[in-house]
Amino acid sequence: MVILLTGASGFIGARLSVALRAAGHVVIEARRSPPDDAPAVRVDFTHDLAERDWLPRLAGVDMVINAVGILREHGSQTFERIHTRAPIALFSACAAAGVRRVIQISALGAERGQTGYFASKRAADEFLATLPLDWTIVRPSLVYGPGGTSARLFEMLASLPVTPLPGRGDQLVQPIHVDDLIAAIVSLVERAAPGGRIVPLVGPEPLSLRSFLAGLRSALGMRPSLRIPIPLSLMRAGASVAQLSPHSLLDRETLAMLQMGAVADAGATRELLGRNPREVGEFVPSQSRAAAAMRARLSWLLPTLRVSIAIVWLWTGVVSLGLYPRSDSYLLLERAGVSQALAPAMLLGAALFNLALGFATLLMRRRRILWLVQIALILTYTAIITFRLPEFWLHPYGPLLKNLPMLAAIYLLYEMEAD
Repeated sequence: MVILLTGASGFIGARLSVALRAAGHVVIEARRSPPDDAPAVRVDFTHDLAERDWLPRLAGVDMVINAVGILREHGSQTFERIHTRAPIALFSACAAAGVRRVIQISALGAERGQTGYFASKRAADEFLATLPLDWTIVRPSLVYGPGGTSARLFEMLASLPVTPLPGRGDQLVQPIHVDDLIAAIVSLVERAAPGGRIVPLVGPEPLSLRSFLAGLRSALGMRPSLRIPIPLSLMRAGASVAQLSPHSLLDRETLAMLQMGAVADAGATRELLGRNPREVGEFVPSQSRAAAAMRARLSWLLPTLRVSIAIVWLWTGVVSLGLYPRSDSYLLLERAGVSQALAPAMLLGAALFNLALGFATLLMRRRRILWLVQIALILTYTAIITFRLPEFWLHPYGPLLKNLPMLAAIYLLYEMEAD
């Protein structure tokens, strides 16, 4: 069967493409930047919003699978375009071109349409259901797997030494492993079903968020942690702040979707798989447990380290601007070889530069050059003080010796940034 697969570079789509080819199908990947070594067509869900945009791409296609989705809006990538208008144009073109079979990967909870994400998915689902096609709307619950956005979030939460829970952590989830999801979709492809159907794909049973995080922590090989309930009012306030960052995994909408819960009967999933879907305790294979646990810890340790370094630069700048007596600062600069005439400008410039480094550490997206600048500056400071003020090496508080762990921490961030 020749299958046009949209979202082929995504978390689900990339795995689905491999599985479909392994099952003997010809997969044409619809991507914004198609590879040269595989059958593919160039598409852009932010612009391909009319039936005529899709018709030329459907020649010789037997089935279409739409696996495109975004969790948050960015610029022209809006829910309306990505989840509704472009899929509707694609489905309409399928009907016009005689492509009988369509699988739409939607989301469990879309039927309620209570958030922008859910409402946009539901609009496309409802349109597809009106067409004279053999359609299947797949509605997965929370999907867990290496590299998944939600997996990163929940691994991070599960690995924290203290696990924060929204409210009492009694929100219901029914996570399904991505490998089970892919196997179920491939099974759907193999089974012709005239007319239309909606298929929820979920884990074996509903779990509270509290139980899910505890089970995931155990699967990562970690001992139980202390759990602290966070009032929902504080969670909403935190989500409002977090969504100011375009890269945050938390915003008010994802929190709202979590509060709604996403559970369903697992019967359809069992029937498609021919077995029970995996329990949370089976999500992390034993041979990759240590690597997964390290990845989970680094997801919050590295940002914590970065913020700590930023605070050092910011506080140093604030102290230099006036909290530390300026007369003492001028005296130190004079002993370091700076003339009295240049001392005020030198002190002000150094303080502002430290503040700039602190803000850049917090705000810059690509920081490898920034880390090198910080390392060079610390080494320069250390060399000057070593030759001009060597007694600081013998200071009981070890101000110069503390540059060593600072340098090690910055170099660690420099190396990790490459990955």
